Amino acid sequence: MITFLRGKLIEKNHTDVVIECHGVGYFVNISLNTFSLLPADENIMLYTYLHIKEDAHTLYGFAQKSEREIFKLLISVSGVGTSIARTMLSSLEPSQVKQAIATGDVKTIQAVKGIGAKTAQRVILDLKDKILKVYDIDEVSAAPSNTNKEEALSALETLGFARKQAERVCDAIVSDEPQASVEQIIKLALKKL
Repeated sequence: MITFLRGKLIEKNHTDVVIECHGVGYFVNISLNTFSLLPADENIMLYTYLHIKEDAHTLYGFAQKSEREIFKLLISVSGVGTSIARTMLSSLEPSQVKQAIATGDVKTIQAVKGIGAKTAQRVILDLKDKILKVYDIDEVSAAPSNTNKEEALSALETLGFARKQAERVCDAIVSDEPQASVEQIIKLALKKL
């Protein structure tokens, strides 16, 4: 409904701003990332997202369109509300969020206050394909090709483990030890599966 605001910056805090547009003052929630990008002068423009609930209409503002798009993707995930999405964009830059989702980096997402392991995995599971498609991130460049991991995965599947579960474990092992041999990956994976 309200896609951007251009006006005079009346009040500036770390979590919110008040922008006057033609005599109307808009209270806009912002992330620390947007706060750091706000210009020093009075006239600003923020891309906005109006979140409508039964009991409130809340306006969120972003210095960049890309940050707003990531915010909208994050709140589409079950269990991730506007406050968690804003906290994530305050803790990490939008490019870091994109990269963490594209590469399946659970640790980075889980490092954000208020996000547990299950929510971090759900964010990655729900958004990885969208992030790769929308931002044209080539999955091969996002996650370096690892033939050792692929061979270990194949061996684990042969041993009867489900591919998705084995892949998650192997991804975690390879991110901790990128130079691990096929045998090392299999041994470590067997301990965790």
